[in-house]
Amino acid sequence: MINDIKTFVSEESFDKGAILFRQDDPADYFFILMEGRVELVIGTQGQIDYTVSHPGEIFGLSSMVERERYSADAKCTAPTKVAKIDKKKLTQLLEKYPSDAILFYKHLSQIIMRRLVTTYSAFLSQGEARGLTYGTGQVERDQED
Repeated sequence: MINDIKTFVSEESFDKGAILFRQDDPADYFFILMEGRVELVIGTQGQIDYTVSHPGEIFGLSSMVERERYSADAKCTAPTKVAKIDKKKLTQLLEKYPSDAILFYKHLSQIIMRRLVTTYSAFLSQGEARGLTYGTGQVERDQED
């Protein structure tokens, strides 16, 4: 499987300030950070930020979870090198190797869960959220009278 992956992964370098993708762009690729730092930003008011800074960390996950468009902007905050992986070709490969697909999606779900917990913690520490509803993925906010 590794030799198959090598055929559709490209290594790309970006300068500080480069935009890898914007929220609502077509989610055709996902990325593995090789070096550098990428900030993921959701929204323009009360932004939610997540910084990808560890080599091997993946981002652009929208492409792998049945979303047609990215849910965040990705901006390099340092000179950055990434592995860029074509979503369609990876999906076809995972269909060919179902046991590897299970491991891939298990790892992906762990990453998403860690980021979700980080986001909840950030909301709670800033007094932004009063209660969380598990199962819906929504944050309940107190209503002003």
